[in-house]
Formats: sequence, C-alpha cells, structure tokens
Amino acid sequence: MKIETPNIPNDLPLKNFNDIFYEEDPELELCEIQDSVFEDETLPKVRLYRMTLKNCRFTNTDFSSIDLTDVRFENCDFSNARMSGASIHRTVFKNCKLLGVDFTEARFGNVVFQDSLLNLASFGNSKLEKVNMQESTLERADFYDCTFKKVEFHSCSLNHASFESTSLKGVDISTSAFDAISVSIPDLKGCKVSTNQAIQFSALLGIVIVD
Repeated sequence: MKIETPNIPNDLPLKNFNDIFYEEDPELELCEIQDSVFEDETLPKVRLYRMTLKNCRFTNTDFSSIDLTDVRFENCDFSNARMSGASIHRTVFKNCKLLGVDFTEARFGNVVFQDSLLNLASFGNSKLEKVNMQESTLERADFYDCTFKKVEFHSCSLNHASFESTSLKGVDISTSAFDAISVSIPDLKGCKVSTNQAIQFSALLGIVIVD
C-alpha cells in the first residue's frame, strides 16, 4: 500500500511550541520544534502544517479537534492527551508514546505510526484510510465502531485490542501478535490473517482442531 508522505521543506527555522500563543490563531507552520514541553494545557482547534516536532512532551494536554497536515513527530510523548475530533493527514508518528490518547471521532488519512506505543489508546467512532501501523504496540487499544479503508498492522502487538462493531475486511494483521483480541465473527470476514491466527480465531466458532 502506497501512503503519501508528509510534504515538509528542508532547513526549517527552529521555534518553540509556546510560540503558538504569539500567533493570531492557534497554529504553527513551516518550522521545526525541538525539546518543547507543553503539558497539562488546553488548546483546542490547533492547526499544525508542514513542520517537524522532535523530542517534545504533550502529556495530559487537550488538543481537541487538532488539525495536522504534513507533520512529522519523532520521539514525542502524547500520553493521556486528548485529540478527539482530530483531522490528521499525511502525518508520521515515529518512536512516539501515545499511551491512553483519546483519538475518538478522529479522521486519519495517509498516516503512519512507526515504532510507537499506543496502549489503551481510544479510536472509537473514527475513520482511518491509508493508515499503516508499523512495529507498534497497541495493547488494549479500542477501535470501537471504526471505519477502516486500506489499514495495515505490520509486526504490531495487538494483545487484548478491541475491534467491536468494526469490520476488518481487507485489513492485514497477519504479521502481528496477540494472545486475545475482541472482535465478532461477522467483522472478521475478509481479514487477512496468518495460519496460527486462523487457529486462534477458530475458537470463536467453537471449532476444535485435531492434528
């Protein structure tokens, strides 16, 4: 699956995330931010555009309805941040901590989560199109009533993740690992799984496999 990468210029000027308070609107663009700390804040409807953020901390911050386009996050901590109603497009999260993040009712398009921690993250009622989860941990993540289109999980940990009321048709989880996940049999139709995973799912059907 080909995903559009963020369109970010080289040699961007350095800024601090708190510079956003000096803007007429809560937005930053065409810059690079490093080592900023912006925790326990409330700043809804932020717009970040064509920029890079590295080694930043945004824990417990309310970013409701945030708008991200052409953004790259590296080594950033969003633990317990609120990003409900977000619009996230052509964005990469690399080696980021997103423990318990609220992504409910968000819209994702051409997004990559790489080597990131998303345990207990909530994606309920979100739409994900062209989203690639790569070597990330999503234990007990909640994907309730989501719409998936061209979504892939590559070498991820999905233990106890929940996909209640979410169709996995066309979704590839064959290289990912889990002891148990929550999903209904009808929603599994068309999901791409490995042989071992097929054996695991057979238990949902009450099938006993005998060698």
